[in-house]
Amino acid sequence: MLLSPKARLACLALILLSAGVSVVLFEPQRLLSSGWPPQVSGAGAVLVFGLAYGVCTAALVPRPILNLAAGALFGAQAGFAAALGGTVLGAGLSFALGRALGQEALRPYVRGRWLRAADGQLSRHGFRSMLAIRLFPGMPFAVANYAAAVSRMRYVPFLAATGLGSVPNTLAYVIAGSQATSPTSPAFLVSAGFIVLSASVAAVVGWRKRHRLTAAVTPAEAETETVAAMPREPVPAGATATAGAGATTGAGAAAGPASREG
Repeated sequence: MLLSPKARLACLALILLSAGVSVVLFEPQRLLSSGWPPQVSGAGAVLVFGLAYGVCTAALVPRPILNLAAGALFGAQAGFAAALGGTVLGAGLSFALGRALGQEALRPYVRGRWLRAADGQLSRHGFRSMLAIRLFPGMPFAVANYAAAVSRMRYVPFLAATGLGSVPNTLAYVIAGSQATSPTSPAFLVSAGFIVLSASVAAVVGWRKRHRLTAAVTPAEAETETVAAMPREPVPAGATATAGAGATTGAGAAAGPASREG
């Protein structure tokens, strides 16, 4: 590529900063109070919202707010379709940006037991690891996207795991948003209870699996990566020539006594 890895990483940071500023200026949370613009309605409105959802998640906007908005604006069914489609779209955008602009520059900094273990899990068991992350959302959505992009995880398993694993939590938030005006309704109470339960399970699973994640990097692998990461000092040209001359002299000296004995 024309740009160096650090220049591409700077471009990624600039893109994310610009997107974040645009979101702050646009204030998409106003949709919760003012409603969807009447100029766009029906399936077109759901499609536009899904596209905007994807861009917002790539710009680090928290998904729970967008999921609640989807349910409040379009109801449970249409809101869920828009939210899930936007989730996959935003994850794909984040992964593509991180892989193209950030992977080469950030991989040399994947050091330490936790970072190497997480990178190894995503690289070797990408679909299974990402599915667990989406089902039990203890890690922020954007962090998981860019962490997967920096790893060696493939694109299709990442999108498949994101789509499948995001269904339960997304549906719960959308239903809660659609029933926000009736907080005592069974649908709202069940969805809110599921959100609390999934967050609690995520905390417990993360607490119990921390040792297994750390143990994923063996001492031999850590020593190998440390030696590989150590800078190698260049050998001076004079030293190489001297070593070559010494080897030639030694060979001649060994050949001399042999010829005299003969």
